Amino acid sequence: MSIKNIIFIGLLVFVPISIVGHFLEWGALTIFLTACLGIIPLAAWMGTATEEIAVVVGPNIGGLLNATFGNATELIIALVALNAGLINVVKASITGSIISNLLLVMGFSMLLGGLRYKEQEFQPIVARLNASVMTLAVIAMLLPTAVEFTSTGIAEKTMQQLSSCVAVVLILVYVLTLVFSMKTHAYLCDVGEAELEGEDGEPVKPPNVLLWTGVLLACTLMVAVESELLVSSLEEATSLLGLTALFTGVIVVPIIGNAAEHATAVTVAMKNKMDLSVSVALGSSLQIALFVAPVLVIAGYILDKPMDLNFNPFELVAVAVSVVIANSVSSDGRSDWLEGTLLLATYVVLGLAFYFHPEIAGMG
Repeated sequence: MSIKNIIFIGLLVFVPISIVGHFLEWGALTIFLTACLGIIPLAAWMGTATEEIAVVVGPNIGGLLNATFGNATELIIALVALNAGLINVVKASITGSIISNLLLVMGFSMLLGGLRYKEQEFQPIVARLNASVMTLAVIAMLLPTAVEFTSTGIAEKTMQQLSSCVAVVLILVYVLTLVFSMKTHAYLCDVGEAELEGEDGEPVKPPNVLLWTGVLLACTLMVAVESELLVSSLEEATSLLGLTALFTGVIVVPIIGNAAEHATAVTVAMKNKMDLSVSVALGSSLQIALFVAPVLVIAGYILDKPMDLNFNPFELVAVAVSVVIANSVSSDGRSDWLEGTLLLATYVVLGLAFYFHPEIAGMG
């Protein structure tokens, strides 16, 4: 058993601890921290279950499963926060997830992979395609904010209707990218699987689909429970820690939700499977921008919560910076430890900027 799996199994103890803490009223900070730690292994097991099921059901359905559940943890946390009325935290978590995947995940992968292998290669075609789609996503996030800034007194309902229409377009683009990558141009996007062989290259037995489906459903349910605990304690806990809701949404929540994907991307990069590592990082960013964000906008419309694509301009600047440097680094189809360091340095600078950014009126 790998060290990564041992750590995830150990972290499962925080799931019952957080639930007991809630009923015994141990305090917001304790509940927040234990819920954060409890979500990490649940997200990891959700990812493992999805991959195991994908092995049996084939590449097409498997790809769709990965596309659907790849960012399920972030989506569940965001839906719970949306229902609680923490709109700005939800928006911050969207931009934070995009930034985290482009800079933190890809940065660590390129750094640690580059320290083991002098230079690593991946398919530049996929990187360029993802760059184009991410540029569209940035434009889609920018325009509603631009409408707000260039008009006087635009109604909240009007902004939500505009955002809902844009959300439908983004979901359609997301469906088309799935058709492109899994059907019409699958040969370009075939980057392999993380673990499909046993030790010494021996083939493994087909996974038990019923067992892993049960694991997936159980973990999804428990992530929802933990997310409820996390969100209910978030405002008081972050206040005690001296953090703004903006910093929590952009930096803290995405790191928790993406922890399992971070581990997978870095692990495969250190095995010199940079194609797969870059695919995980860029694919997750696209999924957040083209699927999770639009679903949250539509959910806000249904739940009668004022969720739209009118973001804090500073968040948009951070996303645009992340997309530009990630595209620049990945466009040539090769990576080394210095490029990874540049991505991580950018993430640290943005993190510091968000940390010192003053609390926004109405945030949280």
